[in-house]
Amino acid sequence: MKHIFREYDIRGIFEKDLTEDIVKKIGYFLGKKIEGEYVFVSYDARTHSPVLHDWLVSGFNKAGKKVISGGMLPTGANYFANFRPLCIDGIGKVDISGSVQITGSHNPPEYNGFKITIDKSPFYGKDIYSLGDEILNSDIEIEDNTDVIKYDLKTDYIDFISNQFSHLKGMDLNAVFDCGNGVAGVVLRNILEKNGIKNYEILFEKPDGTFPNHHPDPTEEENLKDVYSALKKGRKFAFAFDGDADRIAFLDQKYNYKGDILAYFFAKNMENPCVISEVKATQVMYDEINKFGRAIMYKTGHSNLKTLLKKEKCDLAAEVSGHIFFNDRYFGIDDAVYVAFRIIELIKEGFEFDKEFEKLPKVYNTDELKIKTTEDKKFTIIENLKHYLQENKDKLQIKKIVDVDGVRVIFENGWGLVRASNTTPVLVTRFEANSEENLKEIQNKLMEILTKFL
Repeated sequence: MKHIFREYDIRGIFEKDLTEDIVKKIGYFLGKKIEGEYVFVSYDARTHSPVLHDWLVSGFNKAGKKVISGGMLPTGANYFANFRPLCIDGIGKVDISGSVQITGSHNPPEYNGFKITIDKSPFYGKDIYSLGDEILNSDIEIEDNTDVIKYDLKTDYIDFISNQFSHLKGMDLNAVFDCGNGVAGVVLRNILEKNGIKNYEILFEKPDGTFPNHHPDPTEEENLKDVYSALKKGRKFAFAFDGDADRIAFLDQKYNYKGDILAYFFAKNMENPCVISEVKATQVMYDEINKFGRAIMYKTGHSNLKTLLKKEKCDLAAEVSGHIFFNDRYFGIDDAVYVAFRIIELIKEGFEFDKEFEKLPKVYNTDELKIKTTEDKKFTIIENLKHYLQENKDKLQIKKIVDVDGVRVIFENGWGLVRASNTTPVLVTRFEANSEENLKEIQNKLMEILTKFL
C-alpha cells in the first residue's frame, strides 16, 4: 500500500488500495497532526467519494476532531474554506485548521484520493510519506462514526467569487465551458447567472463520476473535441476543466493557450509582477516576463509552487498543465473556476490573446514524452545524467544547466528537460527550440546521452 502515499497527495484505486481500514487510519493519523479543533472535508463527483468521506470522517472523529462537511465541491472551494471564517449556526464563526478534498483528479473513474491542507499550507512530500509509515505500521481499529457538522460552503464560495467579479455584470461572453461531468458544474452556472453574464453554453455540467462523455483531463487534445466543435460553430472562447476543477484549459478560435502562456498574459496586466513557474515551462515566458517583472523557475508540482508562492510573496504561479495560482487578489491556491473569471476579466478589457501570442518569439516544442523506468532507478538516472552533462558542458556547447528539478539543459537555440516523475515510475522529457531542425537536434542529442544511463 505504500505506493498510494505520493509526493503531492494520497491516491489509489477504491477498495483495492483505498480500503476502509486504510482510509479510516488516514483520517485518524492526519487528525492527530492537526492542532486545531475543526477540519473541513468535501469531495468530487466520483461514485465512491461519499463512501470514502464517511470512512475518513470516522478516523477524524476517533482523533477527536470536529468535522465540517461541505458535500460535493470543487477542490478550489475546499482550499478556499481554509482562508475564510465559516459562520455555523449555533456555534458562530469558526476558523478551520485543515481540510481534505476527496478526489481522484484527472485519473480514471476507479481512482480516488485525498488532497490535504494543514494550517493554510499544502501537506505533501516527506510529511505524506511519514504519514504513510505511521498508518502502515498501525493495527488500531476504528469504529464507524460519521457525525459531521454540515455546512453550505457552496453558497459562501459562489457569493465570494461573484462579488470579486461584479464588474463583469451583464457581459456578452460568447463562450463555451466544458465541465467534463466533474465538479466545476456544481458552482459555475450559479456564478455566471449571479453576475448576469450572457451568451454562453455549458457542456457536461452535471457531475457524474463515471465520466460518460469524455475523460476529465483537458491537457489531452482528444478530450477537447467538443469545445473545438463549439468554436468551429462560432463560439469565440472555450474553457475546459479537469475532474476536480483545479486545472483549466483556455482556447480561442486560433490557439490552445497552455498554463505558462496564460501566466504571461496575466503578468502583462500586472504592475511589476513576480511570477513562478516550473521547469517544463517555455523559456519565452521567463525571458519576456523578466523584461518587465521577475520570473522564477522552480520544481514541478502544485504543492511546490504553492509553497514557494507564499514564501516569495509573488503574484502568480503556473504549471503548463493548467494549475494556476493567484496570490494577487486571491489566496495563492489553484482554483480553475476563479482562474476562468480572471480570463473573462481580460476578455472584457479587450485583451487580444491571439495577437499578444503572435508577438512572442516563435518556438517549437514537444509535449511531455515519458520513458518507463523503475521507482528504484529513476532518481539515480537523473543524478548520473546531471554529472555527465556537467563534466561535458563545454564539449556539448551547453550554456546553462538548471537542476532545481531534474536537469534542464539550455543550449544557444533551445533547451531540453529530463526529470523523474514524483508520482509514477517514469522519466519525463520535454524539448523546445527556435526551429524544427534545432528542436530535433537537441532532442536527439539529449536522448542519445540519456540512453547511456537507462
